[in-house]
Amino acid sequence: DVEVAVNDQQRVDFLRGYIRECERAVSNGVNLKGYFAWSLMDNFEWEEGYSMRFGLHHVDYTTGERTPKNSSRWFSECIERNGAD
Repeated sequence: DVEVAVNDQQRVDFLRGYIRECERAVSNGVNLKGYFAWSLMDNFEWEEGYSMRFGLHHVDYTTGERTPKNSSRWFSECIERNGAD
């Protein structure tokens, strides 16, 4: 169900917490150059094929239509304001 998939508050909470920790690291002198909403583990998740869904967009496998999830919107806003909050 697209409506259920789009409401991915757990992913928003994860991203917010992760970005806050990145900001904290920078304030402590870490030379952080960037962050990607992707990881090495994403490759292993593909072993699940189409049985599990991941990512910032819901993809309709029949039509290929991509619907941004709430986490996609949040991440975009985070980038625009250059910070988690």
